[in-house]
Amino acid sequence: MPRQATATRSLAAGGSKTASKHESFIEKIIRNPKVSFAIAVLLGDAVLVSLIISYVPYTKIDWDAYMSQVTGFLGGERDYSKLKGDTGPLVYPAGFLYLYSAIQNVTGGAVYTAQILFGILYIVNLGIVLLIYLKMDVVPWWALCLVSLSKRMHSIFVLRLFNDCFATTLFHASMVSFLYQKWHLGLIIFSGAVSVKMNVLLYAPPLLLLLLKALDILGVISAGAGAAIVQVLLGLPFIISYPAEYISRAFNLGRVFIHFWSVNFKFVPEQLFVSKGFALFLLAAHLMLLAVFAHYRWCSHEGGIFLLLRAKLTQMKLRFSNLSSSPPGKLSRHKSDSRILRAEHIATTMFVGNFIGIVCARSLHYQFYSWYFYSLPYLLWRTPFPTWLRLILFVAVEFCWNVFPSNAYSSILLLGAHLTILGGLWMAPPEYPYADDTNDKPASLKKKAR
Repeated sequence: MPRQATATRSLAAGGSKTASKHESFIEKIIRNPKVSFAIAVLLGDAVLVSLIISYVPYTKIDWDAYMSQVTGFLGGERDYSKLKGDTGPLVYPAGFLYLYSAIQNVTGGAVYTAQILFGILYIVNLGIVLLIYLKMDVVPWWALCLVSLSKRMHSIFVLRLFNDCFATTLFHASMVSFLYQKWHLGLIIFSGAVSVKMNVLLYAPPLLLLLLKALDILGVISAGAGAAIVQVLLGLPFIISYPAEYISRAFNLGRVFIHFWSVNFKFVPEQLFVSKGFALFLLAAHLMLLAVFAHYRWCSHEGGIFLLLRAKLTQMKLRFSNLSSSPPGKLSRHKSDSRILRAEHIATTMFVGNFIGIVCARSLHYQFYSWYFYSLPYLLWRTPFPTWLRLILFVAVEFCWNVFPSNAYSSILLLGAHLTILGGLWMAPPEYPYADDTNDKPASLKKKAR
């Protein structure tokens, strides 16, 4: 009997603890306006997406081409130069084919069924984005609704069915891994996003910088190797059969887009727009801006990017020196050089690095808006601008992406808004990067940006 009473008391205690945990979770949701508002945004947008699918006509653009390319792949074709659709040859890596092959099997190629699938994808992506924003204390709770207020984004997901939607969702999933310091897992998901569409590589330069800060050299190499293995495995059937055709088409960095569809540089004469000189100018501007932001903003605490690289090389030399001089039984006792990065520093570095690529892109088509829209509220609230100006810039960018067809005036306005945001990001004080030694944080960096 005493044992039964003890067991009964322990079960009751365990049950009370579980109940208290649930109560504390519910209380946290009620008391935290950000969490409760994010849930409301998610549920409200789910209703809106269902209404759009039911009542707004689907727009035929790339879906038939996707299905034609997938049909060729499923029919046994492995030569990328022969996989084509009504909009042209296949220009996406192998992950795209596997993904849309699965979609074709699930939907049978039916547009309405695919729209439902993409509607679910939209909500999943929005949920991940809201989780990213909740992880950081940068954007006020009421501004979370901005990530669901884009007419163009709803169109891209559930009315156009672009592969950009999957690439964007996978990137955001990798971003969550990065924010929780799961760098190796994040790199694998990131590589999966690249395999769907190559634009995700715009995040690669800032991501490499963050890896150098967070991991030692061996960690960076192993994480990069994991990402490379994903690409090799996904592309293996094509690499074995027709390697030149696969690499040249799936990872073509020299594509020239049609001037008519350009949203950002429509004011540039077509002859100049397609010229190699214009492309080289934008590439030089891209690299220069990345270098300047990396040196003076993202690595300001370390004294600049060169001192960061020098410190990493020194760490690597000391690591190998210690390994060679230590007894075999003590090799595992060496302290790791890994660091914990603050979530705000990770998000700012990644989002600003990608935004620089957007500003310097020669052509932005309408579906490319998904490449950076979800980071816009964060970027705007990282600037020192007043709230009214942030909202005006947000509306201006959204307006430009909804002008169809784009014209010289909308393109100039979009470029002006982009440059204004970029200037504000430059003026913003850099965040202190490390979360594992906040007591050593300089006084000038302890204040949070508004």
